[in-house]
Amino acid sequence: MGAGFKHIERVQAVSEQKIQIKNLYKIFGNDAENVMDLVNDGISKQELLENHGHVLGLRNINIDVPEKCIRVIMGLSGSGKSTLIRHINRLIEPTSGQVLVGGEDVLMMSDEELKNFRRSKASMVFQKFALLPHRTVIENVGYGLQIQKVSETEINKRSQHWIDRVGLTGFEDHYPAQLSGGMQQRVGLARALATDAEILLMDEAFSALDPLIRTDMQGILLGLQEELHKTIVFITHDLDEALRIGDEISILRDGEVVQQGTSQEIVMNPSDDYIADFIKDVNRARVLEVRSIMEPSKTDRGPRLDLTTPLEDAMGKLSELGETSGCVVDDKGHVIGKIELSAAISAIKRPEKTSDELGYR
Repeated sequence: MGAGFKHIERVQAVSEQKIQIKNLYKIFGNDAENVMDLVNDGISKQELLENHGHVLGLRNINIDVPEKCIRVIMGLSGSGKSTLIRHINRLIEPTSGQVLVGGEDVLMMSDEELKNFRRSKASMVFQKFALLPHRTVIENVGYGLQIQKVSETEINKRSQHWIDRVGLTGFEDHYPAQLSGGMQQRVGLARALATDAEILLMDEAFSALDPLIRTDMQGILLGLQEELHKTIVFITHDLDEALRIGDEISILRDGEVVQQGTSQEIVMNPSDDYIADFIKDVNRARVLEVRSIMEPSKTDRGPRLDLTTPLEDAMGKLSELGETSGCVVDDKGHVIGKIELSAAISAIKRPEKTSDELGYR
């Protein structure tokens, strides 16, 4: 079985919620608490700004992030996604709500507790790299360890390890200005991993990179995650990126969550016209997998297909063998279902009607 299959099985087996965001609101303005009633009564973001001079950043956000899972938060510019991630390590104070990490409310932490939380439990990777320009690669990677007051010998050992892991061996003594954008982001990722934090917060971490470098960085992240099993909150405005790396995806619009689910659930069942429009150009044959359309069955007939086989590959295999159906197997090789070629063809067709006409609500 492929690594991707094992990753999905691991995530499904995990039940503990590492991060819980509950009833979170953020209103920017001088009288935020007093306009909360208006927000609770349903005032729009635009009305709040035009009539009351306040900006609605987040409205009633409820998101659970399972341990060892990659939770993608996506949305267009102004949707609130970067505001949201900054609540997890309390770079932004909420107007109302809770942010629980391992059952502990981050918003109730003292200054010292919060400082320790940021140092050792939650590392952040920024879009603009945020490297220290007058420090070398190895000095940048070891910066968080230095803050933790780790010994110099241990700092060098761990920094070198992560430099090697992200493919920067030989660049230890280079300065950020001597590196390409992709290499700088590798330094940022190595720095975040070096502290051995349980949680990685990645705010548009790959957005500033060229497409090919961006794809390469996504692959590096997924490869490391297969081994490290971190809890990752990943912010992006790019749907393809979200679908590729997210175990679970939350889509924001105007500060509100409009849909949550796996990539399969979102592509197969968009919740409204906004989401349906968002996914209309997705390559459904590559994104959708046999698990999304299989029917329960124990019959071992036709070619065997893994649960996570993309429909494009499954259809190719069925066609090549002249079969109209195949059986679906789990990671132990047990038959658990079947798929029909006709069902796969239907699933990859783009809906021509709006989501309301299709019955999405």
